[in-house]
Amino acid sequence: MSKIVRLMTKNSQKSAKDLIDREKLPRHVAIIMDGNGRWAQKRGNKRIYGHRNAVAAVRDTVEAAAELGIGYLTLYAFSTENWKRPRTEVDALMSLLVSTMNSETKTLMDNNVRLLSIGSRHSLPGNVQDQLQRTVELTSHNTGLNLVLALSYSSRWEIMNALQQIAKQVESGKLKADDINSTLFEQNLSTAGMPEPELLIRTSGEYRLSNFLLWQIAYTELFFTKTLWPDFRREDLYEALYNYQCRERRFGKTTEQLRQTATINS
Repeated sequence: MSKIVRLMTKNSQKSAKDLIDREKLPRHVAIIMDGNGRWAQKRGNKRIYGHRNAVAAVRDTVEAAAELGIGYLTLYAFSTENWKRPRTEVDALMSLLVSTMNSETKTLMDNNVRLLSIGSRHSLPGNVQDQLQRTVELTSHNTGLNLVLALSYSSRWEIMNALQQIAKQVESGKLKADDINSTLFEQNLSTAGMPEPELLIRTSGEYRLSNFLLWQIAYTELFFTKTLWPDFRREDLYEALYNYQCRERRFGKTTEQLRQTATINS
């Protein structure tokens, strides 16, 4: 599909944006931003060089999502497993997080973007926690795109954390075992109150989920691109969105059932 989209837009001198139906946009898009290290290594530089150059990809993607009117954009910025990386790289990433949140606050405000976060915030360095809290508070009244940073996040951590919270409520007598259902479970996840992602994009040509939003993406459409994250731009986002809109989402139903429902609703 991606080759077809590129051929269509190249021949017509149009952007993939022109092919998107704005009435059928996903409410929530999630992205596994992968390939920073390889991007840097291809240029003979250290991995942190790729992380620094990835900021432009984040900015362009956020601005494009905000302009289109997407409700939520979740970016997998730092996983719990990433703490195992070399200390020098982790320290550089944490420093980059602070400086980027500080420098990009104006961009968030100009685009009416509200910043949120999911993950084990208390495990982040103090200066990262402080800057994150400041940016969250400064953008809290914005009413456009909700930009969700997954920091020190992993789905297994999130699920275990939710189970522990529920277990404590059972122990205290606030809940009974029979009260536990999927709705209650979801209320104890980091993403409580957010719509489930309808589209998940992964860059760099890898085909795995890397412990990201495993509960939430049960019916999410997956889009994989070979583009390394620092090279990802709004045109890549448009391409993924158009690809998403070309798919039939059945949620366990048959095509005939979907058509019958559409006929009734029309």
